[in-house]
Amino acid sequence: MSKRDKREEKIRTNPRNVSLSDFEWLAQQYGTLMEGGNHPQIVIGYYKVSYKKTNPLKVAYVRQLLEIIDEIRKTK
Repeated sequence: MSKRDKREEKIRTNPRNVSLSDFEWLAQQYGTLMEGGNHPQIVIGYYKVSYKKTNPLKVAYVRQLLEIIDEIRKTK
């Protein structure tokens, strides 16, 4: 198992305690970050997720990102 896989698994097993840097790292593995406006956005395919920069991140943002990643993996 690579470091990338271990880091993603850590986020999946404990979505309540995800740091902002881990969240943004995971988002960049599958899409891009867009700064600007009130909240930054993650763009993965045709999905867009807005989030608030707090540390630790709210669980809803993490779960939403993981659902999108799982959906993207299903289509590949």
